Amino acid sequence: MHRPAAEAQNPMRELPMRLSGRAADALRVIRFEPMVNKYAEGSCLVHFGDTKVLVTASVEEKVPPFLRNTGKGWVTAEYGMLPRATHSRTDREAAKGKQQGRTVEIQRLIGRSLRAVVDMQKLGERQVRVDADVIQADGGTRTASITGGYVALWLALQKLVATRDLAEHPITRAVAAISCGLVDGEAVLDLDYEEDSRAEADANFVLAEGGGIVEVQATAEADPFSPAQFRRLVELAEIGTARLFEMQKEAILAAMAGRTDFATPPPLPPSQQPQNQRKPQDRGGRGGQGRGGNHGGGNRSGGGGGDRGQQNNQPGKPLGTLGDALAAAARKDR
Repeated sequence: MHRPAAEAQNPMRELPMRLSGRAADALRVIRFEPMVNKYAEGSCLVHFGDTKVLVTASVEEKVPPFLRNTGKGWVTAEYGMLPRATHSRTDREAAKGKQQGRTVEIQRLIGRSLRAVVDMQKLGERQVRVDADVIQADGGTRTASITGGYVALWLALQKLVATRDLAEHPITRAVAAISCGLVDGEAVLDLDYEEDSRAEADANFVLAEGGGIVEVQATAEADPFSPAQFRRLVELAEIGTARLFEMQKEAILAAMAGRTDFATPPPLPPSQQPQNQRKPQDRGGRGGQGRGGNHGGGNRSGGGGGDRGQQNNQPGKPLGTLGDALAAAARKDR
């Protein structure tokens, strides 16, 4: 039977429900539990449906040899699955004496994704190690690791801001990842294991807030998929990551609530600032107050930067909502 023209123009208008009961553009139940590890500078237990990943971020006052004496920092990642994270037990890779190719590929992806949103010059000569340990796998472990890893990394670096080890937060924007795929000929968002195991095509999208693409992994498992189908997968990824960005901010704000170890300190008076951080007086002679306002405690993605923070959070710039919220919270606390 020939479909009406209106229906033919909008093939996604009436999609059948997935086996999970979700609509094609619906995420699984996503939950972030920040700061679950009392020893790590930053941590997050992230749930993507039945997938659970514990991510920690550890700060080290050293860098790899190729970055020594450059003034730049580094972010790297390690990934692993616990023996009973899947349907049947798998031996620990440490017991086998080597990592599998899949493990190496995923941890490199995590590292690349997080480095894409960090200003390494502002980080200085220190390294942050992000460890993603899969407690339970039901599809999307790499995307969950990246999305939860961002929260852990942000919190770890905010601690350095709070202790004045960093003049401002080096993260420039949020990053999140989500899977999409073609299942039974339909484009769907955030595949669980059952969908991923029978998908005709699957893709992982790592997107930065503000519209930037960090990385795309897309593979046809059966017949090649069309450019139109790929565009639909991109649309779904943008829908999913937009929601993830908001949830990341909510998790960070929840972690910082009432914790002095995360608070951005007020700027130092000029007499206490290091010579290389002092700002020249405004040409208008306004009592030593530069055009940028409170330069000393600036935090691009975490507030406390006065006028400079407002400039860094112009409309359309990433993390503006989070930066404004944290700046308001800091003013209220003081």
